[in-house]
Amino acid sequence: MYSPQIVLEAVLNGLLTGGVYALVALGLTLVYGVLHIINFAHGALLTCAMFMVWAAWAWLGIDPYAAVLVVGPLMFGLGYAMQRLVIGPASRHDDGNILLVTLGLAIVLENALLAGFKSDTRTVASDYALEVVSIGPLLLSQPRLVGFVVTMLMTALLWLVLNRTDIGKAIRAVAREKTGARLVGIDVDHVYAMTFGIGCLCLAVAASLLMPTFYVNPRIGGAFVLVAFTIVVLGGMGSVVGALIGGLLIGAVESLSSLYLGDSLGQLGIFLIFIVVLLVRPTGLFGARA
Repeated sequence: MYSPQIVLEAVLNGLLTGGVYALVALGLTLVYGVLHIINFAHGALLTCAMFMVWAAWAWLGIDPYAAVLVVGPLMFGLGYAMQRLVIGPASRHDDGNILLVTLGLAIVLENALLAGFKSDTRTVASDYALEVVSIGPLLLSQPRLVGFVVTMLMTALLWLVLNRTDIGKAIRAVAREKTGARLVGIDVDHVYAMTFGIGCLCLAVAASLLMPTFYVNPRIGGAFVLVAFTIVVLGGMGSVVGALIGGLLIGAVESLSSLYLGDSLGQLGIFLIFIVVLLVRPTGLFGARA
């Protein structure tokens, strides 16, 4: 049996990790909430962002946290261009086609990264990767704490954008009624592209928070997006609040599972919770019924 202090530390560090998970899931749930499709390229785009952060550190000497100032606009532009120039025209406004197009993009991006970077694993050697913050008798990971704070700020900023800006109001209008939004003069294709770009911007921030303590290879995005899909369904498809709370819950469950079952079985608790929620509430914790 573990002492209460060790269990509490595991829960708190899990919540901090869940904050970054939630940031990855935010982009996924935002795209679903507006475009009403699941973006299968989400994991590959996260991998691209992580390689950009690594390249900024390895080639330019930019700190991973500061790299978001460069990687963020690049990922936003990549997301906007992909939706406006590839996904939109290729899908012909058919949801089934969109799924196939995003799946194809995921394969193309992964293989492009394999060709460019091989299958080697790369890391960032940061001075603060192993730093801890003492809160009374508890020791919390400094990078995870930074990630949690940034996630809260990003969630608040996203809420402000969606509720206090013209583009945010346009995004909500298109999400609610695409045809009506088009009739009142909203450029739906532009809104779709902006939404996709914002989702990729969330991935850029998540990549900057992950790289000081994690590694990257051309297939690493799949592991994160599997957790992100779980969070989105758990919190409710299209719910920003659900993605945040679902991410925190998943982080805590994963940490406790790793503590009691070992690192190799750490994600077992995630999928058990996932199955229970689907059985009890299929729409997720904050999802609305159709």
